[in-house]
Formats: sequence, structure tokens, C-alpha cells
Amino acid sequence: MTANGWGQLKIIECVPNFSEGKDREKGQALVDAVTAVKKIKLLDFCMDEDHHRSVLTFIGSPGAVKEACLAACRKALEIIDMCKHAGVHPRIGAVDVVPFIPLGDADMSDAVRIAHEFGHEFSQQSQVPVYFYGEAALAPWKKELSHIRKGGYEALRERFQDPKWRPDAGPNLFNECTGATAVGARVPLIAFNINLKSDKLLLAQNIARMIRHSSGGLPHVKAIGVFLKSRRLAQVSMNLTDYRVTSLLTVFDRVQKEASRHGTDILESELIGLLPKAALADITVDDLKLRDFSDTKILESHF
Repeated sequence: MTANGWGQLKIIECVPNFSEGKDREKGQALVDAVTAVKKIKLLDFCMDEDHHRSVLTFIGSPGAVKEACLAACRKALEIIDMCKHAGVHPRIGAVDVVPFIPLGDADMSDAVRIAHEFGHEFSQQSQVPVYFYGEAALAPWKKELSHIRKGGYEALRERFQDPKWRPDAGPNLFNECTGATAVGARVPLIAFNINLKSDKLLLAQNIARMIRHSSGGLPHVKAIGVFLKSRRLAQVSMNLTDYRVTSLLTVFDRVQKEASRHGTDILESELIGLLPKAALADITVDDLKLRDFSDTKILESHF
């Protein structure tokens, strides 16, 4: 048994993303739903008003994590109305995406099993359509989350008419208040945003296109350009799905180079959630202009 009590156990990390980033009371209600479950450790919670999105990160045994996630997602459906939602981040529902990540002695088969169990239980309880993605995908064209979210919430009604895009669990019906949910299993990724010293959305979008893998850029990098209205800043918002192949510093340097070519610079960067300790090997927080960083952002510090 380790000092923090986790020992060599099967640990599952869950990082549900909810379409609410403005109302702190609603955010706290989601946190309370998770922390009310025994043997759950909340690692991180963040809200962003421009993305209009909340992200929770918590760990525990597979059963406890599933229970906590069900509780939070039920609460989300009570307090989030997609009819009133608008934000810069892609989304398909009030409970937008629910990934399960194996840690400790758990392996990917454990995460896939919990993803499928959760997805079926959540869809049955709430009548929300569910798509399985990542390692939990039931069809190859649904493996990429971006493919599931193509067109966003606004395109769901039409997508449900396509036999290829019928939900994997739950009703094949569009509920405008709740939308749909993507449930998956994956390895740890790093959600990394870079804010430019610029308010030019087109610049952020062009940089995102140049660096993302799908456009011929850096391997294992997903990126979009968005405008942060509250701060009047352009942001390159990214997911690094394998930092061992494309590091944080590689991405940072590439964005800085492209920004410099257009007469501007990087203001700061930020993490959404946590990252593996190895991702910071041989680099410093200053190298990345990383804002609001502490050791609690390192995944291994919690188990």
C-alpha cells in the first residue's frame, strides 16, 4: 500500500466534459455529485466561460468511478439545457464526452468494459443517445471523437437519419434539451491551450490547421482555433494524444514560430485537467509560459 492509500490497484480515471462553463453553482453541483460517492478522489475541476464547458477529473476503482460518473451525468441533465447553450468548443450534448482511462494495474480492457457498462446504463436511465468512441468504439468510423462530433449538436437531428450514425445505445431520437453523449476508453492525453498576443481568430485557425495531424501537421495533435470573447484573445486549443511522439515543447515551439511569422507571440499556455509526469521531462513551466501550474496538475502525484 502506498502512502496515499491506492497501492497496486486497478484504478480508472474519468474526465467527463459538460456543456456548462458559466454558472459556478451548476459547476459545484457536478462536483458535489462526484465527491458524494465513497472511494472517489477528485483531482481537478475547471470551467471556461468562452468554451462554455466544465471538465472534471477523478479516479477510483472501476465500480466507484462508474457510480460517480452516473451521478454527475444525471445531475448535468437536470441543470443543463442545450437549447440555451452556445460556446466555442465543439459539443453534441449536455454531457458531451465521457472518457475512461486505465491507470495503476488496470488495462485498456478494463476501461472499455466500464465505458460500455456506463454507456448502456446512462442511456437506459436518461434516454440519451450514446456513441462509443476510441478503444470502446463499435464501428471503425466512430473511433475518432471528431468524427462523432462533426457538425456538432446542431447536426444531430439529421445525423440520426443516417444508418451509419445511429447511436450505439439509447434512443435514435433527438432531444433538443440533452443532445447526445460520446463515451470512450483511451490512453491519457494532454489538453493544452495556447493563447496568442492577438485577437485575430483567423490567425489561430490557420496555426491550428498547420499543426494538426489531420491537415498534415504534427503527429497525434488535434487543434482548433477559437476566439476568447471574455479576454479578447485568439487561442489555439489542442489535444495531444501521444506526447511521447509529439511533445508539449515541440507543439509550443511550432505555434510560437508561426505566430512570430505573423508579427505576434505567445501570451501564455494552459492545461485543462492533468498530465503525466513524463510529459514535463527536460522542460520547465517557463519554457511553456504555463499559467496556474502546480504539482497537483501531475497525474502521478495523486496515486
